[in-house]
Amino acid sequence: MATLDKSMNRPRAEKIDTISDEMWNKVNPFNRKMAEEFLRESTHLSVQTLKQYPSALKIFFYWVFEECDDKKIIDIKSKDFLKYQNSLQRRGLSEKGVRFKRSVISSMNEYILLYYQDEHPTFRNFITKQIKVNKTGEVYKKEPVTPEEYITLCNSLEVAEEWQKLAYLKFTYSTGCRRAETLQLKKDIISAEQIIAKVKIKDENGIEQEVESKSYRTPLIRCKGKGELGVPRRLQFSQDAMNAIKKWIEFRGEDDCEFVFISKYRGSINQTSEATIGSWCKSFESVIGRRFHPHLLRESRATNVVVHEGKDIEVARKLLGHQSSETTKIYVIRESDDDANDAFID
Repeated sequence: MATLDKSMNRPRAEKIDTISDEMWNKVNPFNRKMAEEFLRESTHLSVQTLKQYPSALKIFFYWVFEECDDKKIIDIKSKDFLKYQNSLQRRGLSEKGVRFKRSVISSMNEYILLYYQDEHPTFRNFITKQIKVNKTGEVYKKEPVTPEEYITLCNSLEVAEEWQKLAYLKFTYSTGCRRAETLQLKKDIISAEQIIAKVKIKDENGIEQEVESKSYRTPLIRCKGKGELGVPRRLQFSQDAMNAIKKWIEFRGEDDCEFVFISKYRGSINQTSEATIGSWCKSFESVIGRRFHPHLLRESRATNVVVHEGKDIEVARKLLGHQSSETTKIYVIRESDDDANDAFID
């Protein structure tokens, strides 16, 4: 039974157990084989997307094992899938979560239709438009971090000498990037040359003047986009973020890991994980007194550039790397390698 979460506009979803190897091995061998083949051959998907697919497939096929007589996927009917989708919705899973799990199974169905038509000529995609997903509306209220909250959070981390978290916060906020992109940053970035550009802005009286913009740019980083490798971009960030990164690298000392953001486990130092980044953001909630998640920094940066700093939407578009400013408008609450110098004026 789903429980009420006061920070959400719907009940908190009942946790879906991780499917262990022991549980997965109970699943119909045909379904396991087809799922593993589908994942192996889906080279058009990004690495990040492929990380999420196995869990969705395992959850579905283990449900089939328990609730649907362990049918082969080619024997599953629309009525069966309706029962599965309803079970997710009864658990309180968000509309977005249900749609994602649905899309993974539907993609696998299309794979079978395309490549196994001769072996299974009567198979049809059992996920149809007639099986509706309940609309739950906005799950969380979009509430960007204000400039004042950002400063408060930075000051809190500095007082606590949480230098790695501070470097993460300042770099990610400055670039407006996603957590998977932040993780790729390597510590040789501290040798990057500063970019000084002249930018024309208008003062409060509407008079145009030329000012300096100071920033740095990363080597190419794999960002979200179509294809296995995504879209390579150079992320632009501020002097303040560079100072925080250098402080963290100095405090960290010498080690063999090439990445800026790390985790230590049993004496081993490795690139940190997305889950760890998520836990850092969770710890920020006690400082600002409300929900905080990694993507909030991206939304906040876009909003603050346009709403609080008065920059044009194009500045935010270039910073975030959107192809269209229409996408950027979704982030502004009230992807191109172009320069975003206007976002780095002191």
